[in-house]
Amino acid sequence: MELSPADRDQLVRHGLDHGEVERQLHLLRHPPPRLRLLRPCTPGDGVVELEEGRHRELLARHAAAAAAGRLRKLVPASGAASRMFRALQAVRNGDPTAADREAWARVRRQLDKLPFYPELAACLRARGVSAAAGDAVLLDALLGEDGLDLAHRPKGLLPFHRSDGGVLTACEEHLVEGAAYLRDAGGRCRLHFTVAPQHRDAFRRLVECDPNRLRQRCEAVFEVGFSTQSPATDTVAITPEGELFRRDDGRLLLRPGGHGSLLRNLQALGGDVVYLKNVDNVLPAPRQGLVAYWQKLLAGHLLALEERIAAILRQLDGGGPGEAELDDALRFVAATFGARDADPSRHRGAAAKSAYLRRRLHRPLRVCGMVRVRGEPGGGPFWVEDEELGASPQIVELAQIDLRDPQQRRIVAAATHFNPVALVCALRDPLGEAYDLQRFVDRRAVFISRKSAYGRPLHALEHPGLWNGAMARWNSVFVDVPAATFAPVKTVLDLLRPEHQP
Repeated sequence: MELSPADRDQLVRHGLDHGEVERQLHLLRHPPPRLRLLRPCTPGDGVVELEEGRHRELLARHAAAAAAGRLRKLVPASGAASRMFRALQAVRNGDPTAADREAWARVRRQLDKLPFYPELAACLRARGVSAAAGDAVLLDALLGEDGLDLAHRPKGLLPFHRSDGGVLTACEEHLVEGAAYLRDAGGRCRLHFTVAPQHRDAFRRLVECDPNRLRQRCEAVFEVGFSTQSPATDTVAITPEGELFRRDDGRLLLRPGGHGSLLRNLQALGGDVVYLKNVDNVLPAPRQGLVAYWQKLLAGHLLALEERIAAILRQLDGGGPGEAELDDALRFVAATFGARDADPSRHRGAAAKSAYLRRRLHRPLRVCGMVRVRGEPGGGPFWVEDEELGASPQIVELAQIDLRDPQQRRIVAAATHFNPVALVCALRDPLGEAYDLQRFVDRRAVFISRKSAYGRPLHALEHPGLWNGAMARWNSVFVDVPAATFAPVKTVLDLLRPEHQP
């Protein structure tokens, strides 16, 4: 038996079922084929452009749901800022590229414009030096363990913006942004951050130690929760030869299963309508108006679709719809979700039509903002052939595509939009019962990558991505949103872009 009694004991204590581990091993040894793209989602063919004449109605729907306390926001915030400071780390370690040296030169010239400059200045004063000190001194103050240690902080706790009111971290900016579209009739705003276990207390202290500043500024009461990725979502790894990868002490190496593991956190949140947004995509408070406006529109569109779906399902449960009503519902499914198999001519009789509509509509719903491609296309909305849904619009990452295939490369190159991770999700059925989100995962949509540990190579497995395979069998609608709503901070240089400056 490949798993020894000691292995099984380790897995039980970790919360992993040995049957799940065997499934992971099969996927690692027999990787599933890459996704086959049919075509990009484009305006009028998978990407909806919300007509301005509908905005008032959608805003009203959002306002009613917000007042009733139906809205929450989930922000994955467990990632460290190491990638943000990779260029600076390379300069500090003495092995920079020309691009790394140029990045550091730009940072050095504009140090006083960075949001963590007040903290840096205090650190330098304590060391008896100034910002005119040499490169080694400045880099040690920025990145050293006895300095600001910026690269090892979680992104959510990193100073992101400066204003007359002081410095705000990314986490705090998400609170301010959320107050504009989450506030219920009692002034409460509910947000949830998924964080790394070692940083949970630091996040909690940030929120709990200074609540009045943001509460008064936003005229809101923040109800903030935190959770961590469950160890039961960790995955095993294999050697290049296909054997279980073990640590130097002989125990199994168990690795975090990627952001798709957060599907459990989303389920446990118990939310009704939940926004999902990356921690590094947040603007300074004075520039958040356009973002809030479109977040409201996305929710309003979702709520309108949810209401129509609920009406159809109630009709079906009541047993009353005739052929004409069923055909109208089928045309709605075809037009809204691009479902070719929803054509009324493909279903004979009321029973078959009713069964199809129940199967197709009784599932979670999401509306996703999509931004026009700027420069090189990345992960985004594409039409994909799915075993369960047929041809359906999906969010696809480049890692899921065989880019050696010329046809697939042409489809990617023709993309008009990419995914900024601006989702709003309806997680309950018409009776208010929470969907079992695990039922709608494409379990073969895993990521397998080459990594190393203990100085040895390995093949690692990540669960289907949270907004990729984990939501593959949801009903999905993609909406064109302005590029100005998307301002991610991937490197420290992004904090110097005009949109992130006071």
